[in-house]
Amino acid sequence: MPMFRRLLDAPYVLLTLVPLLWAGNIVLGRHVAGQVPPVALAWFRWTLAFLILLPFAWRYLRQDWPVIRRNMGVLTLLSLSGITLYNTLYYWALQTSPALNGLLMASVAPLLIAAWAFVLLGERLSLGQSAGILLSLVGVLVILCRGDLSVLTGIAFHTGDIWFFVAMVLYAFYSALLAKRPAMSRLGFLAFSLGWGAALLTPAFVWERIAGPPLHFNALTLASFAYVSVFASVLAYLFFNRGVEIVGPNRAAPFFHLLPVFGSALAILLLGEAPHLYHAVGYALVLAGVAAATFFGRRRRAVTPARSS
Repeated sequence: MPMFRRLLDAPYVLLTLVPLLWAGNIVLGRHVAGQVPPVALAWFRWTLAFLILLPFAWRYLRQDWPVIRRNMGVLTLLSLSGITLYNTLYYWALQTSPALNGLLMASVAPLLIAAWAFVLLGERLSLGQSAGILLSLVGVLVILCRGDLSVLTGIAFHTGDIWFFVAMVLYAFYSALLAKRPAMSRLGFLAFSLGWGAALLTPAFVWERIAGPPLHFNALTLASFAYVSVFASVLAYLFFNRGVEIVGPNRAAPFFHLLPVFGSALAILLLGEAPHLYHAVGYALVLAGVAAATFFGRRRRAVTPARSS
């Protein structure tokens, strides 16, 4: 599909779509808390995503198998951090903490990615990237605090917030480590990551089914499974991985700050929430910060255009 191939060569469009898809994931994770246990939600997400992708990726998996065997260590670290643990801990945290706290924790992701990029890759933030990240962070806080930053002093923190933070540390590690992924096809890499990540999560899923809370199957949970597997997994991870491949982790990181922008915009459009001045101010700050961090950061070497694989 020529249009889809062109999309895969537009990293900033891809990285803008990712937080839009993930905003729905956070809302759904909180909404189904109590009906779908966290490990079950994560396991069904990755297993269904793998099965959906498998018919398209099978020939690439066979083609890439020698590369997979030679690089099993780094591929396991990527699957474990970005698939198995990250989302499971995030869903676990949403069982006890509000989505607001999760968005606050997600807002520190660019700083965590920058730290891991320095540790793993020796990459430093440029002045433009640092200023852009801080500017967009202020915009995030304006949106989440509804224009009154003193609200931060009244936020009640929960045990789940620790898991939010641990989850973000793991995903930041995954984001930086993507720069060391072996040379293999995009579909092969994504399919292996999803399948291996689901396999690593299976023992915890079995334990939760035996000793944990019940899993309720109804229209809401089935629709949630469909959304998180197709949009928040297959498409979002394909877009995110490709975006990082082209521009690098530090220039991709500020796009995490679009999560509350899309989250609040969806609430206005779909849930009837009234728009306020603080929305416009927050959106402007976030967009200005993302633009500054993206376009005034260090240039990354050119990446060859995306192949159909």
